[in-house]
Amino acid sequence: MPVRSEGSGDGQPEAREVARTLAPRLFTATGLRKTPQAEWVEIAVKSVLNRVQGMPFKWSVNPYRGCSHACVYCTDGDTPILMGDGSAKPLRDIRVGDVIYGTRRLGVYRRYIRTRVLAHWSVTKPAYRIVLEDGTELIASGDHRFLSDRGWKHVIGTEQGRGRRPYLTIGTKLMGVGAFARRPVKDDDYKRGYLCGIVRGDAHLTTRGYTRADERRAQVHQFRLALADDDALERAGTYLAEFSVPTERFVFHKAAASTRAVWAIRAQAGARVDAIRRITEWPSTPPEAWYQGFLAGVFDAEGSCNGVLRVTKTDETLIAWTARSLRHLGFDLEVERASAGWNKPVQAVRLLGGLQERLRLAHTTDPAITRNRDIEGSAVKSTSRLGIRAIEPIGVRELFDITTGTGDFIANGVVSHNCFARITHWYLDQDGVNDWASRIYVKTNAPEVLRHELARPSWRHEPVSIGTATDPYQPAEGVYRITRRILEALRDFNTPASLVTKSTMIVRDRDVLADLARGPGASVHFSITTVDPALAREIEPDVPPPQRRLDAMRALADAGVPVGVLLAPVLPGITDDEDLLEAVVVAAKEHGARSLATSLLHLGDVVKDAFFQYLAHKHPDLVPEYEKLYRGKYAPRAYQRRVQEVVAALKRRAAFAPREPAVTQGPARGHPSAPGVGQQRLF
Repeated sequence: MPVRSEGSGDGQPEAREVARTLAPRLFTATGLRKTPQAEWVEIAVKSVLNRVQGMPFKWSVNPYRGCSHACVYCTDGDTPILMGDGSAKPLRDIRVGDVIYGTRRLGVYRRYIRTRVLAHWSVTKPAYRIVLEDGTELIASGDHRFLSDRGWKHVIGTEQGRGRRPYLTIGTKLMGVGAFARRPVKDDDYKRGYLCGIVRGDAHLTTRGYTRADERRAQVHQFRLALADDDALERAGTYLAEFSVPTERFVFHKAAASTRAVWAIRAQAGARVDAIRRITEWPSTPPEAWYQGFLAGVFDAEGSCNGVLRVTKTDETLIAWTARSLRHLGFDLEVERASAGWNKPVQAVRLLGGLQERLRLAHTTDPAITRNRDIEGSAVKSTSRLGIRAIEPIGVRELFDITTGTGDFIANGVVSHNCFARITHWYLDQDGVNDWASRIYVKTNAPEVLRHELARPSWRHEPVSIGTATDPYQPAEGVYRITRRILEALRDFNTPASLVTKSTMIVRDRDVLADLARGPGASVHFSITTVDPALAREIEPDVPPPQRRLDAMRALADAGVPVGVLLAPVLPGITDDEDLLEAVVVAAKEHGARSLATSLLHLGDVVKDAFFQYLAHKHPDLVPEYEKLYRGKYAPRAYQRRVQEVVAALKRRAAFAPREPAVTQGPARGHPSAPGVGQQRLF
């Protein structure tokens, strides 16, 4: 696959994906080698042509988004996650396609932004409890990261050795609002409180007498509640029905060109109106659930929020009960007085405490209307007591994680990192270290979306790289044929294409590739780590053997398609033996390769632990050497230069053109179960 560095920006356009699960399908992959069962999830995307920063290519297209779900960033399933409507849901119950809140830096501040869940999975591993000063508790793996006032930090780490990385310590302050409040229990007391708040806040409830034509006295009973927000109206009607007070629904105002219809509920029978009065009486000693319900109802009826949450009313009694209820539940407030523009004196109850208290009130009372808990664009500030008080191991747990468009989410009130684009998937397509399963997101509408984007007058027919994040010819391609249709779109719109693969399935599309090569241009690179059959089985057990990839490369070359080899990754002490490197270079030249590039092993945060687990289990003698080499993500420059010199000499000997760099430093793309072979080590 193409050489790229972690965080290159190629994955960022994935935030625009609309992940809609269209009946997820379970298949047993049936490529040239049998792979473990994988879940193929069909999604639709809004854009597929991605602008890339800081890479040799400017544009990329990824037909699939693959993830082996081996990410080490994971948290407990009961952790409440902030949803896009301001409510909270346990992490285990989150589903692909859900809208939640993440964050993104916009200008000076990081701000809360709605994002969509693209993946959800679980894993069993050791867990830790993190306790904050305000009592917030978080349960996460040691490799999980949280945002602090000094950047992202792992739960655990060390200052020296291979475990060296930024990590949480006692006193580290996390960013966010702190623990979410528990949702109320919606019992009869809560429902009475809710009806009291919404009816007294916005309903018409009256009984009046009149004289009939026959001069007899009669009464008219009226109850009417009209609301622009249907959720609150439906809740009020449902609660009344549960108290044996049925209502009639009707259109209060018809829709106009600039306004939508306003619906209402009503009751006109005397017994029903009297029952509503009894339900909404002021209680003498209300329980806590009544206070919670009353505030939910009154905010649904009269609440407003322009950064500050208020209830404004001329009814002094309603204002007094609103203030009393807030104080009872531990909220700070101010009562403001105003009269301008009103026939009667007006009072407003203003909630104090900013975003933290707005969310606490929303979760404590759970109003039906969600617009008053919209925090989109609000700055992420840490005004709560979120310093770490304790970090303690709690044994092995089932932990959960998600992938989101922003790369993070809000876990129990603090900003939590997630697996945005699993780096290890690029070369660990089927990660056998811990037997994690795979999920492949299939962008079913990608070819049609690409044609639309290529048809724009602004498109300049610049080269497009296919499959920069995951192999475009994985087993799902045999069913969906998305990569082929993408190639056809590029051909039809006179756009050059390049791609990298480990699969021999690409031979199926040599006709389209040949058309591209004769027209706007095309090139194919095969990823080959070694040509030693036994070593290849250990490093890449779930891809075609190297000889079959070489044969596929020759077939494309014979069809007139320019081909090359990506010798990657070079694994220190494993595949960096000069004889092994020379064998790849020679075989590449013999099978029609016009170019050869090399990527060194890159151990980013995601892949590092998995790779060292393998070394400790299979090759403990290599662990000290790797700890010296990989104090960071990359091997030392001296080692890089030695590999560069060896590969450059081998390329000259094989008569490769010298125009390409001999060695680049890219993400790890080898399986962590690589054996220790070779006689001459370069480190």
